[in-house]
Amino acid sequence: MEYGLREISIIVAGVILVFYYWSTSTYSHWKRLGIPGPKPAPLVGNMGPFFFGKKSINELINELYKKWKKGKFFGIYNARSPVLMITDPDLVRCVLIKDFNVFPGRGTKVNDDDPLGQHLVSLEGHKWKVMRAKLTPIFTTGKLKLMVDLMIECANHFEKYLQNQIGSGKVLECREIAAKFTTDVIGSCAFGINMNALENEDSPFRIVGRKIFESSVYNMIRRLLFDFSPRLLKLLNLVKSRKNHTDFFINSIRETMEFREKEKIVRHDLVDLLMDIKKNQHGIDFEVTEGLLTSQAFVFFLAGFETSSTTISFALYELATSPDIQKKLRAEIIETLKQHDGQLSYEVINEMKYLNIVVQETLRKNPPVSVLRRKSVQPYKLPGSNIILPAGTSVQIPVYSLHYDEQYYPKPSVFDPERFNKNESKPPQIYLPFGDGPKNCIGARFAAYQSKLGLVTILRNFNITPSKSTKVPYKIDKTAIILSAAGGINLKFEPLI
Repeated sequence: MEYGLREISIIVAGVILVFYYWSTSTYSHWKRLGIPGPKPAPLVGNMGPFFFGKKSINELINELYKKWKKGKFFGIYNARSPVLMITDPDLVRCVLIKDFNVFPGRGTKVNDDDPLGQHLVSLEGHKWKVMRAKLTPIFTTGKLKLMVDLMIECANHFEKYLQNQIGSGKVLECREIAAKFTTDVIGSCAFGINMNALENEDSPFRIVGRKIFESSVYNMIRRLLFDFSPRLLKLLNLVKSRKNHTDFFINSIRETMEFREKEKIVRHDLVDLLMDIKKNQHGIDFEVTEGLLTSQAFVFFLAGFETSSTTISFALYELATSPDIQKKLRAEIIETLKQHDGQLSYEVINEMKYLNIVVQETLRKNPPVSVLRRKSVQPYKLPGSNIILPAGTSVQIPVYSLHYDEQYYPKPSVFDPERFNKNESKPPQIYLPFGDGPKNCIGARFAAYQSKLGLVTILRNFNITPSKSTKVPYKIDKTAIILSAAGGINLKFEPLI
């Protein structure tokens, strides 16, 4: 059967109409509920500038936030998926804490084809509750003190590494050197493994971390599909594409466990805790698989090195571009160490009050995670309104935008640690670098201590200044998974002595 131009035109027009209808069929959702929001575009919703690489997700959401924040919430569309964006701190508290039973998870589907996907970030419901309770003891104050001692050993190696690097060149890319330090910290504190990321440029653990978080269009697409179309992700075989480093990590943890069991080695770290969960399954009414256990180690490794290395590198950027603040912080570090014969410890780090607010302000201005995600499991009446959200509603909390809201932080683009010295009454939900509520970051204190130790190690030895390639202000990498500076953070390190 042959088709003429007229028939072909009709068929093409029909396909276009069907596709248009499908791509816009969800766009009446917020209007039906009486929730305001920007008009979406076919297929891409309100995410067009991000999908087409014109703006980072932080910049795009912040623009929407500024325009629609007058209410407590507004509705947007991430492609075809309706998402409720929350702008009111009291409502943020309801979602994250008060009504946690309604919003118990992020709505991330655990993919059975991903052996390392069953971690605390993805798990929900009963299994998450049990695993969270089992893993919490690793972060008690007593355990943290022991881990800080191990961090200090890594910091001493980091100091020698930096001195060697400065000998061959004074401009360093800060995120990469910080990631090498934090990778070694995680290896020592959590796994009892010498990951050798500082001495070995080809450290397999560093390679794994770099591959997972590298900025690329491929990683961005994979992340978007994971969130919004896991079936297509599976169909395109993008899960299995990480098989090499998945196998490497599973084998590394398995071999470590087997070696400790054979040699009767006890270190009271994360690996020991996972071994104990495997042996003593009291209170666990589901199968404890190798994948489940290794997933917890995997996410601890990723979160432990990446968020802290990002924090260290951004802190160095802020200090390099704010020399007076750097000078004040260094004076505190040197004076505090002088009072303790130059020796670092858990207690000595806690004495450095200005260091604490510098890290706080760094995380305020440069939060690694820009958006918190939650999903309802039952209908929910929005407080102060007659609007009832249906079960399965995706909710987002714009951390980056809250941190840059002039209502809460005057001159938000200015790096000012003294904000956190003022006794002002502010809602706690305007500062969320580690989330809040039962699903907050379990390793927040661990991350803070290794970030502080990294900064102390650098600032007691070097003055940090911008280099010729330092962009001020930095441009946000549009394809990065977490907040990153495009082109890296390249700073000049000048020895103090």
